[in-house]
Amino acid sequence: MNDITASLPQAPAATSTQDAVALGARLLLAAIFLIMGLGKLAAAEGTIGYIASVGLPFATAIYYATIALEVVGAGLLIAGYRTRAAAIALGVFSILAAAIFHADFADQMQFTGFLKNLAIAGGMFQLAAFGPGRLSLDRG
Repeated sequence: MNDITASLPQAPAATSTQDAVALGARLLLAAIFLIMGLGKLAAAEGTIGYIASVGLPFATAIYYATIALEVVGAGLLIAGYRTRAAAIALGVFSILAAAIFHADFADQMQFTGFLKNLAIAGGMFQLAAFGPGRLSLDRG
């Protein structure tokens, strides 16, 4: 356990069904980051342009950092290694992405994207609070 998550409560002993559900939940949460991170590799110019279009500086650096966070973070969730730290990082990232890229609430699709990102962040913080389950390298 690291300094960030040392004070978080530990989950009570779980059943094998709960551990299987926890694994499934981690895989579902990881899927969007893995798919979107790898997808950004196929559309570098468009993604960098989109990042720049919202006024962020260093769009190219943000592009590569985002891919690294999404792909590595997803891999950590899938393996259940350093899960709490990865979940916190991806949760904060999801909130920042919502606020920066989906803040046009007059556009229904942007508003839906905003709420989706908040829901993902909620799932990540739940994972950080209660751990990955026993079917993980962290073992709970």
